[in-house]
Amino acid sequence: MTERLYYTDSYLREFRANLVETSPDGLTAYLDRTAFYPASGGQPFDTGTIGGIPVVEAVDEEERIAHRLAAPAAPGPVACSVDWPRRFDHMQQHSGQHLLSAVFAECFRLKTVSFHLGAQSSTIDLEADSLDPRVAAEAERRSNQLVCENRPVSVSFEDATAAGDLRKASERTGTLRIVSIADLDRSACGGTHVRATGEIGVVLLRKVEKTRKTVRVEFLCGARAVARAHADFEALNRAAQAYSAPLDEVPALVAAQLDAARAADKARRKLELELAGYRGRELYQSCVPGAGGIRRHIERAARGNLEDLRAVAQSFTSQPAAVFLAVLEEPPALLLAASADSGVDAGALLKTALSAAGGRGGGTPRMAQGSVADRAGLEQVVAQVSR
Repeated sequence: MTERLYYTDSYLREFRANLVETSPDGLTAYLDRTAFYPASGGQPFDTGTIGGIPVVEAVDEEERIAHRLAAPAAPGPVACSVDWPRRFDHMQQHSGQHLLSAVFAECFRLKTVSFHLGAQSSTIDLEADSLDPRVAAEAERRSNQLVCENRPVSVSFEDATAAGDLRKASERTGTLRIVSIADLDRSACGGTHVRATGEIGVVLLRKVEKTRKTVRVEFLCGARAVARAHADFEALNRAAQAYSAPLDEVPALVAAQLDAARAADKARRKLELELAGYRGRELYQSCVPGAGGIRRHIERAARGNLEDLRAVAQSFTSQPAAVFLAVLEEPPALLLAASADSGVDAGALLKTALSAAGGRGGGTPRMAQGSVADRAGLEQVVAQVSR
């Protein structure tokens, strides 16, 4: 059994232990005592060194903790060191989660159902259908107020049958490790935490989004929050410089530019459709009627998108007795359109031809499209539908 030193001292950075066992390749080590936290409860594992060898992962195996190493190690006494910046960052985020979850529960009766501590940010999932932005803002404000109050964060060990006032009931039996924020929260938790809320640092809520059955709140604490706020400012400042405008005016300028871009795109699309209409009618007029008085036109393009030719095809076949075939060589694809009086069922004809060539597609009697695997199949379909 491994003695878990982090249970009683989250600030322990260096310690000595006995390496009592290794895996056959020496890359997994077992200590008699450890301060390395294994991934659990939404908190990632610690890293550091054992006997100078980097620890790349710590894994909870119930009765003991496995330490995955970057190089083989041998049994015996070892000096160990925990990666403190990583550990303290996790302490800030995890303690911040307890604080934020307690605020949501106390002020808004919103229950936290899960927690994830990521490499860039952390999230909690709240038992709710939606979250008003004003509620999120108030939760952030209240959390930072409690940070400034620097309330003590303590750890106690209590029997599960006697441990009361827990924010979330524990299903564990025996002795529970309880992490408490004075006059605010009591939670059964095995993670590493700060000594007081002031060490959490600023709490920053970044994003709120609806998931399947919960609302996910993304947040950052302490040094992460400061770094993210600084990065956000730099991004906004660069945008302000590009617009030659004050920071506060950038959102309105961006919104105005987007509106202008949408209007320009709408106008461009309208002109493209008008141009396609003119072109379709022009092609129809220049096309000599064939058998049965049907005017047929084949439009070939080396590359592109069949959608670019759809409006031309629609314009062409809006005229009497007309069949229009668009052929795209790369990737191999076709679009077939036919007027109502042409006697051609575009969907049925193209689907049959595609099936014979190993392709796929279909559509309505008036317009259909599909694709084939190669150029040979393309020409086979063209030959069949052009008869």
